[in-house]
Amino acid sequence: MTLDDVVDTFELLGDWDQRYQYLVELGQKLPPLPEEARVEDNRVKGCMSQVWVSAYRDPEAHDRVRYHGDCDTTIIKGVLTLLIQLVDRRRIEEVEDLDVDEFFERLKLDDHLSPNRHVGVFAIVELMKKQARDLAQTA
Repeated sequence: MTLDDVVDTFELLGDWDQRYQYLVELGQKLPPLPEEARVEDNRVKGCMSQVWVSAYRDPEAHDRVRYHGDCDTTIIKGVLTLLIQLVDRRRIEEVEDLDVDEFFERLKLDDHLSPNRHVGVFAIVELMKKQARDLAQTA
């Protein structure tokens, strides 16, 4: 999935209520985070919600990163699901290229999520990038 795909879907949905519902539904479909991944190193600091992200190598393509995640709030869990969809099964360099500001701007999330949420989403992406870099160093 690309950011263009996500933007196209959001544009089809129309108003914020429909987009909000879409994010809630996405979050409900996020596979459960394995309990062994629910550790302090995987907890996102700087986010108002309790968020965990765990990166691991794709067993079928060693140069690709996979992600698990979880969150205790529905809207951020939906945003987390979108972020995971955008970078899951990507090369480490592609994970590094994810631009949070472009993500917010193109989806018009700035208009509907508080500045604190923006900071939290930025922290999620930074942890995802750090985890990808850490995996690269263990190659």
